[in-house]
Formats: sequence, C-alpha cells, structure tokens
Amino acid sequence: MAFMKIVKADLTDVRHQTALMEMVEAFSADAFGANQPLPKPVREQLIDGLRAHPTTLVFLALEDEAPIGMAICFRTFSTFSARPAINIHDFFVSEHARGRGISRALLDAIEEEARASDCCKLTLEVLAQNERARSVYHAAGFSHAAADESPGGTLFYTRSL
Repeated sequence: MAFMKIVKADLTDVRHQTALMEMVEAFSADAFGANQPLPKPVREQLIDGLRAHPTTLVFLALEDEAPIGMAICFRTFSTFSARPAINIHDFFVSEHARGRGISRALLDAIEEEARASDCCKLTLEVLAQNERARSVYHAAGFSHAAADESPGGTLFYTRSL
C-alpha cells in the first residue's frame, strides 16, 4: 500500500528541489498550466529564484517519496485585516493521483501553516474553465472574490480563516 504525505519543502534539499521541478514541469505541460514544456532558462533559474524570494512557501505531496502534487505559495498581507495572508500561486496534482484527496490534503497543510502564522485568509486564482479545480476549491470553502468569466479568464478566490 502506498504511503502519501504532505511536506513543507526545504528548497536547500536536493530531493525537494528535484521533486518540485518534476511537478512544475508536469504543471507547465498540463492543459491548465502553460500547455507546453517549461522553457530552459526558467528551469535553470526557478529554484534559486524561489529560494531568494523572501516569502516563498512550498508544499509537496509525496507518495512513497515520489512527487504527486505541489503548491507554491507566497506570504502576503491584507491591509483591510492588518494581518498576513497566504496566496496559493501554483497548485498541481499529477493526473494519475487525481481524485484521491491529494488536493484537499495540500489545502489542509496550507491552512494549517496559515493558522499557525495568524493569517486572515488564503487566496488563489484559477482558470474559469478549470471546473475540476473550481469544485475542489469550493469544497474547501473558497469563494469568488472577483471574476473574469470569459474563455481563458481567471477567477480570484478567497477563503477567510
């Protein structure tokens, strides 16, 4: 039986760097990502760029130590609440792992981190036509804050904590 866990990534750990790159590359190739391979300059600079960014927060879903999902987040701040918040910038679960609760486990780990950091909310953007992701986010308590419902448009979701 496979063992799944969610870890907060240590981007100084080569295993986590490799797992994250595998997930970002898969997300880039996905129809709801860029629908194309990650460009070589991005592959070469991504880990160092994330490590250098002061608010980077990355979670990995691992199954028997193999990556099956990821969430790249950034800490931000809500001026209307005068408290920190977390923006989920990139969120991806491998096609073969979908439908098994991996998304919810990643969202739960992000929420746990947010609550421990006294965050007031979580935010994210999702493509309007990504119905599967939208249903996951709705089930996790997210709601529309703003929307561009046009084809290819992006929806801004928020979840108060």
